[in-house]
Amino acid sequence: MSRTRGYLILLLSALIPVMTAAAVGAAERSTCLSCHGERKILNKGTHLYIDPAKYESTTHERIGCVACHTGVTPRHPADGVRPSRAKCEECHAAVYAEYEKSSHSAYAGCTDCHKPHAVKPLLAVSGRDINIQCAKCHDNSATVKSHAKWLPQAALHIDALPCITCHTGSKETVITLYMAKRAGDSRLGGVALAGYEDLRSFIPPGKKIGRVIDSNGDGAVSLDELKAFNTSSQFKHISLLGTMMPEVVTHSFQILANRWDCTFCHASGPNAQQTSQLAFPEQGGTYSRMIVEKGAILDILYGTPDFYMTGFTRNKTLSIIGILIVASGLMVPILHGTLRFLTRSRRKER
Repeated sequence: MSRTRGYLILLLSALIPVMTAAAVGAAERSTCLSCHGERKILNKGTHLYIDPAKYESTTHERIGCVACHTGVTPRHPADGVRPSRAKCEECHAAVYAEYEKSSHSAYAGCTDCHKPHAVKPLLAVSGRDINIQCAKCHDNSATVKSHAKWLPQAALHIDALPCITCHTGSKETVITLYMAKRAGDSRLGGVALAGYEDLRSFIPPGKKIGRVIDSNGDGAVSLDELKAFNTSSQFKHISLLGTMMPEVVTHSFQILANRWDCTFCHASGPNAQQTSQLAFPEQGGTYSRMIVEKGAILDILYGTPDFYMTGFTRNKTLSIIGILIVASGLMVPILHGTLRFLTRSRRKER
């Protein structure tokens, strides 16, 4: 009994500082947002307003305001002292060092792309969110024009892919599926990313949004669950929009020679791009991701009927059969023409 009591005391000793820090952090955030989370502070400057919903979904929210603004005093703002701001490299030294070596560093700083009070991890954003950041400096029409010099259907590629798929040094890629809502009943109509409110009605109260597809709640999406989702009349206006994402994102933003090779993306064979994940929209504009059964992305009949990429689902056996069919079709007129040529003299005699 005494040993058990000792373990409990040690456990409580370890938990008390964590619980205390969390309580202090929550109280601190509540105090700061009581002013900075109110829209009336916009009258004093737009930079002073912090959207509480966006801030709560950031990783910075966990460490609290004074972790970066160490100069805040108990008398703020009556003391008239402007709070100090931490430099990004103090916490993100490795990323900062990598970015400093890129050509982008001369034109944009960290906060030009990442807003400290609304920053999201990569897994919490969509490819379109990423491209919106890029378009702040890189005009979309000019980007399409420059890429069209070598890239077929450049506008389609740029609309469907995040820029970082080609301009970061990740050796591997994954397919991320997003839930999209269709306009009207036609499967050929326009689509837009589905938000949390678009899907909330499909799940029981208190359940996570992932249960829209993850019916058994095991935290993963199987091929059977994909089939059930895609064949259900309940979800006839919802489809899965796929995009290729880098497995590892770097801040070097390179122009890589192998991205000029079409086979980097349009690889053929059953072993290509079997890794995939499904992104579910959450409240506050973020996304959560769930692993999809390996190889399910290759099933374009029931698994992912709305996602297809040229050369992606090529099957060697079916390719051979197709070639034989085409060859057989060509041989009929060739043999017929050859026979007529060889028998032309006999036909003249007749």
